[in-house]
Amino acid sequence: MVATQAQPSAPGRSLWVSMGSLLLAMFLAALDQTVVSTAMPTIVGELHGLESMSWLVTAFALASGIATPLFGKLSDMYGRRTLYLAAIVLFVAGSALCAVAQSMGQLIAFRAFQGVGAGGLMVLTMTIAADLATPRERARFQGLFGGVFGLASIAGPLVGGYLTEHISWRWIFFVNLPLGAVALAVAFTVLKLPRRTSPHRIDWLGAALLAGLLTCLTLFASWGGSVHPWSSPVVVGLGVGAVLLGVLFVLVERTAAEPILPLRLFRSASFTIPVVTVVLMATAMLGLATFLPMFLQLARGVGASESGLLLLPLVGGMIVASTLGGQIVTKLGRYKWLIVGGAVSAGVAGVLFATMGLHTSAFVSGTYMVLCGLGLGVMGQNLLLAVQTTTPETDRGTATSVVTFARGVGGAVGVAVLGGVFAGGLAPGQAALTPAAVQALPEAARQATQLAFADAITGVFAWTGPIMLVAAVLLAWLPDVRLRHD
Repeated sequence: MVATQAQPSAPGRSLWVSMGSLLLAMFLAALDQTVVSTAMPTIVGELHGLESMSWLVTAFALASGIATPLFGKLSDMYGRRTLYLAAIVLFVAGSALCAVAQSMGQLIAFRAFQGVGAGGLMVLTMTIAADLATPRERARFQGLFGGVFGLASIAGPLVGGYLTEHISWRWIFFVNLPLGAVALAVAFTVLKLPRRTSPHRIDWLGAALLAGLLTCLTLFASWGGSVHPWSSPVVVGLGVGAVLLGVLFVLVERTAAEPILPLRLFRSASFTIPVVTVVLMATAMLGLATFLPMFLQLARGVGASESGLLLLPLVGGMIVASTLGGQIVTKLGRYKWLIVGGAVSAGVAGVLFATMGLHTSAFVSGTYMVLCGLGLGVMGQNLLLAVQTTTPETDRGTATSVVTFARGVGGAVGVAVLGGVFAGGLAPGQAALTPAAVQALPEAARQATQLAFADAITGVFAWTGPIMLVAAVLLAWLPDVRLRHD
């Protein structure tokens, strides 16, 4: 039996201040998924960690993905507020540790610690927003959350590049401290939520199996064909381990008294289709956020800050589409075909990205980015809205955590797969070159190397288009639900 206080009303100014705190926390968590991408060449050079470079992104996404189901489940048991405050503290503490790391191993470990806090922020901000707003209002606010998530995910390379060039890469983590303190102070002062008390059994075995499964999948995708041959005992063992852990996880969740991931939720197409689509979308979006800056720096030869500026059309498209998409859904009370159209738009843009070359103009690539941003912008938060609208309130935290976990899977496993595609398209030794090293090569060698990078990275883009078009086909089967006003 769950005992809760009455749902607090949060009208007018109080609602907007609460949402502002949540938006700031969302921005910080999403920003740190991609902020290291343009700083990685500098970080790798200073900390001498080239062989583990990709783990700066993967460790964060992996830890975030593992943490989200736990935060979601615990919030359904105990309430959101205390856990939300704890997640902010964990994230800020992890950021401080990352800023003072003295080795690549330390930085990767601290990024994982930071990712735990980010996982809590990602799921709890969206769950709390759903608690505070009616379904129709929720669509409007989810649009704002989508805009902030898109801005943070794609602006990360811009912020990281600017701070790395003009101050130090360590400031990409230091900057989280004052912003996190503001989010913590506002949330502590303003955020009022119902308290929950309930008999509980935390599914620690399920959580451990899920962590092991996701780790095996990420390492399998990251190491296969690059660090180790696909037929090597290590990669085969990881694949077998992932299968076995997956089977055990399903068996445990079917019998657990309070499963960390209730399999019954997947009986609904309104839940399953959005969750699978989020995995596909996160793979494409974080793949673009990771490899577009690399294309601009390594193939086109632009600086870290300039590469961030050239991504602004993608950022702008996502913000505009997410904000307007929320308004449209609020007015019409429907979201299905808007999401389908977004997937088609992003898929077409992915196909166009694969045609880019060394001499593609900024106008042409910017047009592709706008098309992609418009598509991704109307998808993300409306997919979450589809889940939250059709899930019972008692499972809302868990359901939201599954969506956030799915995004983490797409980020960790999907980007690891795309990273393998990238590495497989380069000659031995080329993947170790930094932008500065490429520019220092003799003219003929530099042009050949830039062409090799362009071919390898557009090979990655060739996967993002079909991924999003598959998502569009899948979304065509999504039930067309009408939102309530209360």
